[in-house]
This record gives sequence, C-alpha cells and structure tokens, in this order.
Amino acid sequence: MALLGLLEREPGHGYDLKRSYDTYFGRRRPLPFGQVCATLARLARDGKVVPGKVEQGAGSDRKRYAITDVGKREVETWLTEPIEPEAHLQTVLFVKVVLALMLGRSAERYLDTQRVTAGVNDWKRPFSLLRLAGAPIRVLRRVVALEAAVPLFAVAALAAGLGFAAAALFLRSQLDETLRSPGLEYYVIVIAGLVASLGIIASTLPLIERITGPEVARNE
Repeated sequence: MALLGLLEREPGHGYDLKRSYDTYFGRRRPLPFGQVCATLARLARDGKVVPGKVEQGAGSDRKRYAITDVGKREVETWLTEPIEPEAHLQTVLFVKVVLALMLGRSAERYLDTQRVTAGVNDWKRPFSLLRLAGAPIRVLRRVVALEAAVPLFAVAALAAGLGFAAAALFLRSQLDETLRSPGLEYYVIVIAGLVASLGIIASTLPLIERITGPEVARNE
C-alpha cells in the first residue's frame, strides 16, 4: 500500500518507487526490486494504477505508472482504517503518518483514530467472553460508544464552563465589563469539533466485531 501512496504523490517508474520507499521507509530493509515489479503488476491488474508508454531508461526499458481514482480511494480507505494492535503496529502507523503528510493530509485524524482503537482493544477479553455467551454485537458497540462519548461531552462541557467563568472574572476585574454571550460561530465550531470526534469513535466500532469473533473468544 505504501507504493500506491507514493504514486498518489506523483507518477513514477519502478526504480523511482523503490528509491523513494527505501529513503522513507526501508533504510534498514531495502525493498527488493522484484517485489516492486510484482506489486505494480498486481495494482495494474486491479485497476489501481495504469502503466504509461515504455520509456528508454538507463540500462533497460521502463514504464511510468500513475494512480487511478480507484487507487486513490484505496489509499484513503487504508489511511483512515484503524490498525489492530500487532507486533508491527508502530511500523505500519509510521508509514501511514509519513504518507499522510507527504500527500498534504493531516495526520492528526489518523492518530486520534488509532488512540481510540487502542482503547477498544482493552475490551477485547471481556467482550470476547460476552460474545461467546451470546451478547449481541450491537450491545458491545453501544457500550464502547457510551464509554467514549460520555467523557467527551463531559470534558467539553467542563472546559466550556471553566472558560466562560475565567473570561467573566477577567472582564469584571480588569475591564469592569460583563461577559457577553458568544456568537453563532462559536457554537458552530464547538459542534463541528464534537461531530468530528464522534466520527472518529464511530470509525472504530467495526473493529469490535473483528477482535471479538468466536475464534478469539475461544482462545481467550
């Protein structure tokens, strides 16, 4: 997927992709050129990249590959999909963050999603046992949603209240004025932030079914 992300940045030959991959992600373990060729062939077969005309390169013929709309959607889906905790989590997360920054996207959204995913994983054992006992998946999702959403709204309300109180005290003591109600823009920004946070929480809910399946439950 990293090669597809590099192609979204700009079209390139197999040699270009190998050099970029090794520079950003593979300094300790360079990517074999044969793997690059095999990956490009598979991506072209699946319609995610298209090869250009053969160009005469130094030593051999080369093709310049460009990503398609299908490939761009694949990259976006991969970037936003949370990673299940595993041995290579940090490596995959590093690749995602670097690619996001290279493609002009904010990496904060992906990191927030991963933080929520880590919290969901804490429920893996008890939820697995509950599913084995017959608890519906929708009930488990509701528990996670409430556990994440309730503190979110509580902290938001507390922060807003403290902010208003501090502002009112400052105005009264320093300027001898009273605090006015904020305009519509303030509430729009607050609501937009809460909606974005709820969206991040919602994006991790499908992970519950994967990490608490019957096989996982039996192993627990």
